[in-house]
Amino acid sequence: MKQTNFIAPSILAADFAKLGEEVDNVIKDGADIVHFDVMDNHYVPNLTIGPLVCEALRNHGVSAPIDVHLMVKPVDRIIPDFIKAGASYITFHPEASEHINRTLSMVQEGGCKAGLVFNPATPLHVLENVMDRLDIILLMSVNPGFGGQSFIPHTLEKCRNVRKLIDASGRDIRLEVDGGVTIDNIREVAEAGADTFVAGSAIFSTNDYKTAIDAMRVELAKD
Repeated sequence: MKQTNFIAPSILAADFAKLGEEVDNVIKDGADIVHFDVMDNHYVPNLTIGPLVCEALRNHGVSAPIDVHLMVKPVDRIIPDFIKAGASYITFHPEASEHINRTLSMVQEGGCKAGLVFNPATPLHVLENVMDRLDIILLMSVNPGFGGQSFIPHTLEKCRNVRKLIDASGRDIRLEVDGGVTIDNIREVAEAGADTFVAGSAIFSTNDYKTAIDAMRVELAKD
């Protein structure tokens, strides 16, 4: 049976002193995707990790999909480096690209799945012109730049609107939500239409990743 929902722990909340081990453990404990937050201290007010870390995880033996969220501007320069480093998904913010179609093509021609990311206050009108080019849509449920923030409730309505667009398109496009996703609200986020859930602190701040992930799956399985 095809799995519908995917848990994608954000390694932004992991212990970077033992990152390979952290990723091994969270995948072993039931996560599906490694979420990889790239911040440039320009588009967002923080500086995190780059393609060398992505490549290091692949060289370490991580075989799970790596979902690279680029919070950088301009974005085109860094995409080939992440393709080479072993990214599976590459998502970027539409305002970080001068030519969105060209950037999406760059990602897909490099063999990765491509998507757009929308901040809480970013309108969705760009989607009207690119639905046929997308593999994934990521909705930020916090303002990007920092981990550990609280979920912004109006993201749920935005999520419902995007789900309608995806269903109307007839395409297999994943709908991902990132920011403040916890055991307490993951079911509500799923009911709004999401199928891929980024959780950082809700998993990595616990002493037992498996218990946290299993609890999320219990919530997702409820009628």
